[in-house]
Amino acid sequence: MGPLAEVARDAGYDVVGSDLEEGLMTDKLKIEGIEIHVGPQDGKFLQATYDSKPIDWFVYTPAIGENHPELTLAKQLGIKTAKRGEFLAHFIEMRNLKLIAVSGTHGKTTTTGMLVWVMKQLSIPISYLIGTTIGFGSSGQFNQASEYLVYECDEFDRNFLYFSPFLSLIPSIDYDHSDTFPSQKDYLDAFRQFATQSKQVLGWSDQQPGVFEGLLQANLLDPSQVNQNIKLAGLHNRRNATLVQAALKSLGLDSNTDSIMSDFPGTDRRFEKLANNLYSDYGHHPVEIKATLQLARELSDHIVLIYQPHQNIRQHELMGAYTDQFELADEVYWLSTYLSREDPNLPILKPEDLIQTVINKQNVHIADFDDELWNNIQKALHDGKLVLCMGAGAIDGWIRKKMHSS
Repeated sequence: MGPLAEVARDAGYDVVGSDLEEGLMTDKLKIEGIEIHVGPQDGKFLQATYDSKPIDWFVYTPAIGENHPELTLAKQLGIKTAKRGEFLAHFIEMRNLKLIAVSGTHGKTTTTGMLVWVMKQLSIPISYLIGTTIGFGSSGQFNQASEYLVYECDEFDRNFLYFSPFLSLIPSIDYDHSDTFPSQKDYLDAFRQFATQSKQVLGWSDQQPGVFEGLLQANLLDPSQVNQNIKLAGLHNRRNATLVQAALKSLGLDSNTDSIMSDFPGTDRRFEKLANNLYSDYGHHPVEIKATLQLARELSDHIVLIYQPHQNIRQHELMGAYTDQFELADEVYWLSTYLSREDPNLPILKPEDLIQTVINKQNVHIADFDDELWNNIQKALHDGKLVLCMGAGAIDGWIRKKMHSS
């Protein structure tokens, strides 16, 4: 929602918003002059805003329910309501932009960031939306001179099906978001539909190739085509960068970008360096865990992982899937699951339930957000080990707060 607010602001819209809590994005939007109300979303802020100036669109995240007070009030006031995908699709059409969509289960944020980074370095005017904060620009930007809009086009809530991209990049496909897609078939069918809605698709031949079977617009790279001249840590990062280079070539923007890609500074929360040997990562899926630990081992022979699982409903699906993903870590500190959008009928799985199938279970320790964990992190750093804090929930905020208070 934050990047969308920035794009709308750049395009000349008056933008206001609300959120329950402050965070990196709300802080950034406030600095940029966008009015953000933080606190109860009971409708009072929306009513006051509406009374001072008419509102054309009420754009909302699928994280809120249909009975949300602000959404209910917006409908009562006769304001057009839309999820972010509907508004963005309208915006792209109105501005006559060519959409470059980056979708897939893993790698969306990094691949989107890489594409925006290289276009900026090549001085190509670009509009874009990235689902995190970045160090080389705003999370969202609209450039009047741009021909393309690059969008991290996620599949949750079937958001990506609002769009008919000029070019789609799909770095990976597994299975995720069972609250939207009840089965793997539903998930893969949605990606096939997304591919059919795209004018051209770039992906990898080892990532669910059946999804693209018979689609003339699909160009699948072989894993042997990964550009080893790109000097980025992590095989998945080199794959993502290779896909970006293939996209540039398909757009007729091909040039020798190996050095530019090698200098990619990364995005926030994707193996983000917080301090010497201390990193934060958004990963919360076994595939992401394994790939990020592989990256970390290219930098250090000794890794300590602090892991917070995400969503109890997802952990029920992953039961038994945690196996060899943690083998590259010397020690793993396993936190309780971060709860979000849960099924109240499902029992809450404990760390003890989830670690049963981990191969190096002897190296896994049940942990809490407390001084003991912080002391273990400090000891590991003192011993020269790389500490990786991983999860999509509260872990990033906790580690940043401990750093600033120490």
